[in-house]
Formats: sequence, C-alpha cells, structure tokens
Amino acid sequence: MPRPVDVWLAAGVRTPFAKVDGPLAGYDAIELSVPVARHMVDLLKGGKPDFAVWGVVVPSLTFSNIGREVLMDAGIDATIPAFSTVMACSTSMMGAIEAAGMIDGDAYNLALVGGVDSLSRVQVGLGQKLSDWLRKFQQARSLGQKLDHITHVHLKDIRLYIPAIANRTTGLSMGEHTEITAKEWRIGRQEQDEIALASHQHAVAGWDKGFFDDLVIEMGGVKRDTIPRKDTSLEKLARLPPSFDRTSGKGTLTAGNSSPLTDGAAAIWVASSKGLERLPSSTPRVKLVDWEIGSVDFRVEGLLMAPAFAIPRLLARHDLTYGDIHLWEIHEAFAAQVAFHLKALQDPVFLRDKAKVPRNFGAFPKERMNPNGGSTALGHPFGATGARIISQAVKELAAMAKGSRAIVSICADGGQGSVLLLEAA
Repeated sequence: MPRPVDVWLAAGVRTPFAKVDGPLAGYDAIELSVPVARHMVDLLKGGKPDFAVWGVVVPSLTFSNIGREVLMDAGIDATIPAFSTVMACSTSMMGAIEAAGMIDGDAYNLALVGGVDSLSRVQVGLGQKLSDWLRKFQQARSLGQKLDHITHVHLKDIRLYIPAIANRTTGLSMGEHTEITAKEWRIGRQEQDEIALASHQHAVAGWDKGFFDDLVIEMGGVKRDTIPRKDTSLEKLARLPPSFDRTSGKGTLTAGNSSPLTDGAAAIWVASSKGLERLPSSTPRVKLVDWEIGSVDFRVEGLLMAPAFAIPRLLARHDLTYGDIHLWEIHEAFAAQVAFHLKALQDPVFLRDKAKVPRNFGAFPKERMNPNGGSTALGHPFGATGARIISQAVKELAAMAKGSRAIVSICADGGQGSVLLLEAA
C-alpha cells in the first residue's frame, strides 16, 4: 500500500504470560499494561511518542478508552493522544496497522502500540432488563415511586451477564467452531499434537537460549512465561481428553493442543525513520512492507479461516512464493487452526475457487514457522497477542540477512484475520 514514508516496526516488551487464575490473576487489564507502557517510554533516548494505541478484548465497565487510562496511570505525558482499538485476537496487530496509516514523517513519527487482557478479572454485569429496571429505579424521585417501581421487577429478569469466549452470532465457542473446521479439513489428532509439541519445545528452547530476555519484563515476581512445558511429549498430549467435542467420539481439540486462557500485556513501536532515532540503537527493527486484512462469511467458511484467504492475496500482490518468506509467525489459537491453514494454503482448488488467487505458491516451509514457540505454548491474552507475535517476529527477522522477509498472521473471531509482510533492511 502506498505510504508517504517508510514505516518500521520495532520490538517492544511484554509481561510474562500466565494461565488464567495463575500468578498474574491479581492484576486487571490496566494494571498489567502500566508497567509495559512505562518501560517502553523510559527506554526512549529523548522525546516521547507522538500518539498511542492500546487494545483490550474483554470489556470492562470501569473504562471506555483503555489507551488513555494506561498513559494516565503510568504517569506518561498527558499531552500524548491515545485511543483504543479492538478486533478480537488481531487487536494489537490492528493497532499497529492503524498506527502505520497515521505515520506521516511530519507530525506523527513514533507510535506506542499495545494490547492486554486479564482473563482472570472478567467483570460480571447485569442482564439488560435488570439494568434497565435499575436505571429507572435510580431515577425515581420519591420513596413512594421507588417502592412502586420495586413491584415491577420480575424474578426472570434478575440475571447476570458473564462475557463468554463465544461468537455472538452462532453462540458457539472458538473451540467448537474449530472442531467443525478441523473435521471439514480432515485434521487428525496426532497432527495437532505434533504442532503443539513443537510449539512447547521451541518456546522452552527460546527461553533457555535467552531469546526472550529483552522482550519480557518482570511482573509481580514472575520473570518468565509460566505455560511452556519442558516435560510434555506426544504420549502425554495423546492422553488428554477432548475439550470441546466430548460426545461424538471424534473430538480432537484438547487442553494440550489449544491455546490456554491467559493474562498478559504487550507493546511494540511503529515508526518512521525519523521516529526510530528516538529509540535505543540496539532495538530490533524491520520494515513494514504491506498488510492484508481478511474477512469471510463464517456461516459458510470456518470461523478462523480468514488468514488462509489473506496470505495468498498478499503474496500474489508482491509476486512472492512461500519459499520467498524466510520466517513465518502464525498465531496458534489452536493447533488444528494452524494445520488447516497450511492445508488450505497448499490446496490448488482452495486457492483458485475460494481465495481467488489461481497460482502455485510452492510447498510451505514448515521448518521456518514459529521458531521460538507460538500461542499454544506461550499463551494467548487476546488483546496482547498481536504485539507479542510482532515483537517476536521483528527480533527474529532483524537478525537475518538484509532482504529477508517474514509473514505474521493472526486469525480472529468473527471470521476475520490480519497478515503483515515484513522485511529486514
């Protein structure tokens, strides 16, 4: 996409990721975000970000613009404009794309972009009818009016609203939708477990070799991700029962090959060349070449299939094959979702009839995928995953030869997804 200036992505930091109700359970979304934002700004050699974008997926009644609230609570310059964004699991990647569109080389050269979710601190609300009744009760001006209003409440209206990890249109959870698509694409249990095992092995190796040391800051005494399992194996994964389809005898998604509910926050930088001058010279950075946002009718296609449509379109626009991409960072909402993405990307009928890109992109280089682990092992705080996966890709790609390329892909609820094309420069 034509832009007035080159746009760069620079690696940021994140909290450790921890399972829901684990060691980060005491922090809400803002409290998780504040140390990340503060650390990012403290790293600047001079000046401040020109604007900030932050996102959260699980809603809260205590704030409406988390981007602004994070800056305020972090004690960051109040003159920095900040806004919020959301697109399910693609939230903070969409924040980066929005920021890239605003970078102009003049007034806007450096953006702080991040995201967060605290699945341990989900706020319970009132059902709509009870909320309506309570609001009208508060508006009653006299004791008599209030007493009269009490007679209008019905037991069937006294309901609590608990946000669910489910699609509003279908009522099905992400896992239930993925089970359907896995069956359609004939993705077996062993294939999923193998992807999950590789994710854990790569994540553990990444931590052991120090890859994450400058990408993760300590939070609440937690210094590293708590989810990667050094002791897992195909045998242990195979013993886990299905999590979403427990009755048909054909369920293949388990707690071991699905990303866990996770708490955490993450951030990245989006900058022009001029904006990069404010960052420490050691900060990994790569060029943002292009992006594609996919959206499909999930009543027809799989709920998480959009990246399989977006990736071929993005590559075709630049006349690239799968082999021309040196690094693939693909979000692992579920190992099955990764598997059916890869299968679709190599299916000529799908590429021709569904993605509408009738060409051969070659064999997919699976050995170049998620070399330091993915969401299955690292965790998946919905709003933070985009910033996590981009920072990881930026650091990996920046260490490669000039001209090396990366694809970063995230699927999202609602039949949507986002994909970035990056280049080492």
